[in-house]
Amino acid sequence: MSQTNNMTPEKIEGDRRVLELLAQSFPDISSASSEIMNLEAIMSLPKGTEHFVADLHGEYEAFQHILRNASGNIKRKVTESFGSSLRESEIRQLCSLIYYPERKLQIIRASEKNLNDFYRVTLNQLIKICQSVSSKYTRSKVRKALPKEYAYILEELLHESQSADDKQAYFNRIIETIISTGQSDAFIVALCHVIQKLSIDQLHILGDVYDRGPGAHLIMDTLCKYRTFDIQWGNHDALWMGAAAGNDCCIANVLRLSLRYGNMATLEEGYGINLVPLATFAMETYGNDPCDNFGPHLDPDDNTHNEKTRRLLAKMHKAISVIQFKLEAQMTDRHPEWGMDDRKLIEHIDKEKGVCLIDGKEYTMRDTFFPTVDPSDPIKLTPEEEDLVNKLHHSFVISTRLKKHIDCLFSNGCMFGVYNSNLLFHASMPLNSDGTLKEVDVHGKKFKGRELFHQIGMLMRSAFNDDSPQDERLYATDYYWYLWCGPDSPLFDKSKMATFERYFLTDTSTHQEEKGYYYQLRNDEKICDMILNAFGVEGEHRHIINGHVPVRTNIGESPIRANGKLMVIDGGFAKAYHDTTGIAGYTLVYHSRGFQLVQHEPFSSAEDAIIHGTDIVSTIQIVEMSQRRMRVRDTDKGRELQSQVNELMELLYAFRHGIIKERARR
Repeated sequence: MSQTNNMTPEKIEGDRRVLELLAQSFPDISSASSEIMNLEAIMSLPKGTEHFVADLHGEYEAFQHILRNASGNIKRKVTESFGSSLRESEIRQLCSLIYYPERKLQIIRASEKNLNDFYRVTLNQLIKICQSVSSKYTRSKVRKALPKEYAYILEELLHESQSADDKQAYFNRIIETIISTGQSDAFIVALCHVIQKLSIDQLHILGDVYDRGPGAHLIMDTLCKYRTFDIQWGNHDALWMGAAAGNDCCIANVLRLSLRYGNMATLEEGYGINLVPLATFAMETYGNDPCDNFGPHLDPDDNTHNEKTRRLLAKMHKAISVIQFKLEAQMTDRHPEWGMDDRKLIEHIDKEKGVCLIDGKEYTMRDTFFPTVDPSDPIKLTPEEEDLVNKLHHSFVISTRLKKHIDCLFSNGCMFGVYNSNLLFHASMPLNSDGTLKEVDVHGKKFKGRELFHQIGMLMRSAFNDDSPQDERLYATDYYWYLWCGPDSPLFDKSKMATFERYFLTDTSTHQEEKGYYYQLRNDEKICDMILNAFGVEGEHRHIINGHVPVRTNIGESPIRANGKLMVIDGGFAKAYHDTTGIAGYTLVYHSRGFQLVQHEPFSSAEDAIIHGTDIVSTIQIVEMSQRRMRVRDTDKGRELQSQVNELMELLYAFRHGIIKERARR
């Protein structure tokens, strides 16, 4: 809408319907003016801190710690406030209390000789830190972050100066009353949680909550209760979404990956998936097979799986893998338009010769024991396999907790996101060899760039939409498997997923997966600018932010590419990646001063952090700092607020010129 100096009665008349609706909320000059002043004040506040994480892969403890310490943001605030008055060990202990207040207080109560003195000092320290992290927010926003039972007192403490002489006695009296009434622990816990909440304004997750680690369901529980987050779906998320939709290929892949990493907790404890039928089938079918190539990939320090359990996991792993290859071959026959006939390798096994025939060449196999594969119809499930698949299918589609978590992914997620001049997507952008956007077929129509991502997102939703036509729902359910491993899938974008080859073929050249052109060209600033333009991303400082491909810092790879236009923040949260990457993940923090990339070392445990005050050792790299502090008016939210101000200015003009009559307040 127009600014005041561009307003005319004719323009106001054109917007009259909108202004009449606005007048219902702001019925007179006074209320409209007050709201304009309020919005202008909000736009002058510093920009809120955004927190970017990617590829969590079920590492719940590390994720929780990253949330609790805000990727080092809280320690930075504590150091700024008390760096000259507290020793490093005291700063660590105070930070540990903020991260894990309930459990830390138990230890302190058992060892502290003068609890009242501890409470007095600690409450004052926490109030000071809380005042610091809340300073960039309105009182209204801070109030919403406070627990209801203590909101009034906490608000008084946060907005009263401890140094003003006339308020000192008032402030001290509140602290002493908290202690004397036995509410110290409750107030400390409340303050710590408020500090955690206000240290991060918006959480961005660039995909892959699931697989490898044991706590994906716990991460999803946290996210479902989290106040403000968004997620750009990753390939592992899509795999679990497909499994929840009833795609049997996705179900088999989910089970295979869980067995590969010895991760039964998410399946059994998290989602109530009954694995007894699979275990029974595996023992009956592969009981005499050592399944040497299918042993679980466990942490070297793992002591939860004994030798008998590992042997059972290996047999279950092989059983579901063979079923997966059969199901995938059937899916490929059902969708020849996907061009994935080369994945039907189970049809080309010669058990007698111990080889697999690929493109006219024989490749030696590690394993030729396939009791359920009929050479005359190798992709057909045996009656026992079919019965097992039906049971597993039923377990996935009736899991209420899994359904709740998938609903959360849909409510807060999409294939991509654009936030404050940053384009977020998990993995890849299909490109041609010349760097132009590649057209990809989706249900008979071709799309590219932004429209491709949008159409895929809509199709994914239709698999769960009862109002969608039956044929569309069936296609959408099948499409989840293509998203997982299809050559032109933005979540995969490789020539093939060489799962069969890695398991069975000795020639490692067959294990190679050729990446799409995006992975080759994304270091080119011009390519990144072209993609940003295609998605309508504007701003002097704009970026693409990805996850998906671990950054191997141990061989010199950098997460910052294309002259700063691209940031890849998958540094390997999953323990399975630590040897590959040399670190334990990246997170990105975007505050009012600019971007900071945080490189994390492996996390020991929450218990160690609580007892000894240890933290994730992090290295902060300044990516891009602004010469001036960014304000809310410089953000997407600021543009929304400015639009509201413009509308209210038009309403004032209409009131003052009698075009719209002021109304009596109710």
